[in-house]
Amino acid sequence: MTPRPGGPRRSALRAHPSHDDLRRTFSAAELAGDLPPATWWGHAWVEALEDTALDPARLERGRGYAGRGNVASITVTPGRVTAYVQGSRARPYRAEIRMRTLGDDEWEELLDAAAARPDHIAALLDKDVPHTLAAAADLLPAPGDLVPDCSCPDDGYPCKHAAALCYRTAAILDEDPFVLFLMRGRGEREILSALARRNAGRSVAERAPSAAPTPGVSARDAVRTAGRPPLPPPFQPPARPGRPPAYPGAPGAPDPFALDLLATEAAARAHALLTTGTDPVAGLTPWQDAVRLAAAHPGSGLTASTRALYRDLAAATDRTPTDLARAVAAWRQGGESALRVLEEPWDPPAGPFDRARPALAAAGLPPFRPWRNQLSAPALQLRLGRDGLWYGYESDPGREDWWPRGSPDADPVGALTTLMAR
Repeated sequence: MTPRPGGPRRSALRAHPSHDDLRRTFSAAELAGDLPPATWWGHAWVEALEDTALDPARLERGRGYAGRGNVASITVTPGRVTAYVQGSRARPYRAEIRMRTLGDDEWEELLDAAAARPDHIAALLDKDVPHTLAAAADLLPAPGDLVPDCSCPDDGYPCKHAAALCYRTAAILDEDPFVLFLMRGRGEREILSALARRNAGRSVAERAPSAAPTPGVSARDAVRTAGRPPLPPPFQPPARPGRPPAYPGAPGAPDPFALDLLATEAAARAHALLTTGTDPVAGLTPWQDAVRLAAAHPGSGLTASTRALYRDLAAATDRTPTDLARAVAAWRQGGESALRVLEEPWDPPAGPFDRARPALAAAGLPPFRPWRNQLSAPALQLRLGRDGLWYGYESDPGREDWWPRGSPDADPVGALTTLMAR
């Protein structure tokens, strides 16, 4: 694998900003681009993993996954790169690449080396990494420095999912080498601020003999009540909620997964309140909010972390994990309205409900027996919501174990179309 000559590529790749500069997320749409590394440091990243790989065939399959867009959004935090990678199964796997972060002394050595040469700073601002700067504190990984891990059952080192993440990460590094600095422990804003302080200190020292006194303002003039300028307008709210920091796991500490979930939820609610003046979940009951939290997280309770989430939310609301899973299916079907349809039978007035049975019969569907707002047939059921929509349900033949399926529809036949196709 040979890096492309010349400087780094330029594209529209951008990371979502983070309030603490220690978490950057690149969406799947932003990951498009040439797969082979185009810079020497991108090539060094891939080579560090390939040199310790035990199975070249897995690397080749991982490169194919990366090229076909199987890698979802990538999140980078100090010492860790994570992403969900779609393999041959329906559920994606969570893959990650870990590497050691630099210590404070190593960072001081690296920043001193960068500040000592203006061309190094210019190169960094141009998204380029000089060889001499990278060697100052072992910025680039060496063979064995990258530790792959994946939730898949494959024990390869690395598996094809972790290999796909590694190849796609190299493309990110091509575009923005500051991501490599973040992996080593510090974000772009912190690094640039440290370099600016070093340059400012050096400039002050050089100008000290001829520096003129700085003009000031007396305290009396600063606090006088007359003639104060108007206050500046308030800051505009951010375009999107901030991302939480990476929470480390520690014995006796709260679960990092739960902290990340709660912090993300709090940021989304605060952003909605700031921009719209209303809290989108203020009117929900504790049970409805638990269902919403479970439904918003990927995995559907199949991974270890989401199984723990389902277990804890169900226990906190005096429900079973099965109750929660059924409620999550309803919430994903149609939100709060669909959850009410699942849990609250009611007696609809004559009209749409009475016209539904002839319409179903005319469509060639089996006879449906009515009960309150429900129409049931073997393995199929329709429920009329108070919003006037029909909600489809399925059950195994011979059982009354109904689960929400499909999308709500104003037409009862339309609500069954997806279910009948299955």
